[in-house]
Amino acid sequence: MNMGKQELCSDRAPAAVGEYSQGLRVGDFVFVSGQVGRDPATGELAEGIEAQTARTLENILAILEAGGATLNDVVKSSVHLKDMNLFQSFNRVYGTYFTPPKPVRTTVGSFLPNALVEIDVIAYSPLNQLTNRNE
Repeated sequence: MNMGKQELCSDRAPAAVGEYSQGLRVGDFVFVSGQVGRDPATGELAEGIEAQTARTLENILAILEAGGATLNDVVKSSVHLKDMNLFQSFNRVYGTYFTPPKPVRTTVGSFLPNALVEIDVIAYSPLNQLTNRNE
């Protein structure tokens, strides 16, 4: 079985703006780069923490799907909030995107130049499961 890196790209998520991939599939794992609440069609950031959280997770979902995974396959997320006072509002929206057992998560306050939230994820989506989904 080839365990090489497969680059993932989705036009339903903002294009990478630097020297990184939107996502990678490596064997049974899918890694998604940090995403923010930027609309891929307009390039504009959503307004407010709740809208940015939803848009960020929609961007992540698009990249996961490009790798044959879903939000249900996410096992780990890392969240960067511009202001930890936004946590409750962020968490309310975040919680609606995941079903139990919810992924493990780290949430930290970070310097983000424009966005209010940035999230990256790791998903476990076995290749044999992917084959079964497509049948």
